[in-house]
Amino acid sequence: MTDTPITDAPPLPDLPRDNTQDGPAVRLYLVDGSGFIFRAFHALPPLTRKSDGLPIGAVSGFCNMLWKLLVDMKAQTDAPTHLAVVFDHSEKTFRNTLYDQYKAHRPPAPEDLVPQFPLVREATRAFGVPSLELPGYEADDIIAAYACKVRDMGGEVRIISSDKDLMQLVGDRVFMMDTMKNLLIGREQVIEKFGVPPEKVVDVQSLCGDSVDNVPGAPGIGVKTAALLINEYGDLDTLLARAGEIKQDKRRQTLIDFADQIRLSRQLVQLDCDTPLPSPIDDLRVAEPTAEILAAFLEEMGLHTLGRRVASGGGGTRAPAAPATSAPRPAPVTDHGAIDVTKYVCVRDLETLDAWIARAHGAGVIAFDTETDSLSSANAGLCGVSLAIAPGEACYIPVGHEHEGGLAFDAPADLTQIPHDEVIARLKPLLEDPSVLKVAQNAKYDIAVLSRQGVNVSPIEDTMLISYVLEAGLHKSHGMDELSKRWLDHEPIAFKQVAGTGKAQKSFKHVPLEPATCYAAEDADVTLRLYLML
Repeated sequence: MTDTPITDAPPLPDLPRDNTQDGPAVRLYLVDGSGFIFRAFHALPPLTRKSDGLPIGAVSGFCNMLWKLLVDMKAQTDAPTHLAVVFDHSEKTFRNTLYDQYKAHRPPAPEDLVPQFPLVREATRAFGVPSLELPGYEADDIIAAYACKVRDMGGEVRIISSDKDLMQLVGDRVFMMDTMKNLLIGREQVIEKFGVPPEKVVDVQSLCGDSVDNVPGAPGIGVKTAALLINEYGDLDTLLARAGEIKQDKRRQTLIDFADQIRLSRQLVQLDCDTPLPSPIDDLRVAEPTAEILAAFLEEMGLHTLGRRVASGGGGTRAPAAPATSAPRPAPVTDHGAIDVTKYVCVRDLETLDAWIARAHGAGVIAFDTETDSLSSANAGLCGVSLAIAPGEACYIPVGHEHEGGLAFDAPADLTQIPHDEVIARLKPLLEDPSVLKVAQNAKYDIAVLSRQGVNVSPIEDTMLISYVLEAGLHKSHGMDELSKRWLDHEPIAFKQVAGTGKAQKSFKHVPLEPATCYAAEDADVTLRLYLML
């Protein structure tokens, strides 16, 4: 198994405190729902519902991120009073009427994602959060309308998104938050991004355009040049009016020739604060979800792990003991007993292997891990596979171990192994069984290794990615060793303990079977325990 840690940004600070004694009457959080969906879809491996094969990867990621946000909200010094998730509507918007090529180059949504759009909206309502969208308008316009309205009435707004187009809304009472990086975006961060303050972001975007949304802008002018021009001339209208004064011939001619296109681009990038509000602000008050409705939805989707977390966390909105600006330290897990590596089994005959596979089919959820002789999945040789069918019940199936320097004829029994092809032939039906959920840590590597063996692992969960989705920003690493110490209060066997270090380090295929079994089976055992915990 290879384990690549995911790093992230420092913990998120609270919003600047309000000067009034009780704070503003409205403190509104607006979640960019479409952004959440696509982040969830691309961050996690494909996941389907066991009962019918329905794709639910984006639903799973979205629910985990929304639940995490709800928990963290309660831990903020200034918790929100109002909350909504905002989505793009499927219909074209007024921008398509202005410019029929607007977003024309965007590819259609992935086939596996399309059926998940309505499920994500259903998930939002199940969590007790208002879901907002409006025909003819983008989610960004709805966010802008609420942000401007609340700001003008003296309230505060936090926009949960990483979309740069929303930075034009940032101000004294309006902030953005990128939850995946735990980055609070205020005026200084906008200036760092665009080279101008928030109120001039539209001017810069009008000049440089946007290739993703197919906003034309001015040919040859990028963000840095646009910012330089706006800072020099003050605003876009003044710049265009005085374009003839610009000394650089090409730049001057571009601004003169494409003035109308630049003005059109401004209409496309400027968010509409006058967008009708789909729901009154008062209807967006934070409320606890109905436990029965939420539990039923999560059960219907097959999101059992999240269901257990929500059930133990007051419906998903109970505040954790520590504030979101510090990493919570969970209590050590003792329900499943201490980890004893001496109890793991080395499987070296077909009868024992068949017995383990039969038990794995009956378990419904198993953890697995591959041991190889390389960190590169593209050319890694398979040394063995470990399985865990319950906490403390794990085995290692060696297939590629050998003595250093070749066979040692004085001790041939030490390396008795089931032939590689026979092991793969028996493991393949298990690892491809749609009724058995497979769990791995950094599953991408193991999937690639087994794919080269002709095994397509499915369905699958990844504890590393689950941890990243749930706790991005709270911890710098989501590797197995760190997760084990954090959640299980257990330090796994280090690779160097079985393979050595430096020039003396040996390939895993040369590690004797007894220590190899302890190391490999422990990985699967720890992974399964983490999955049951997370």
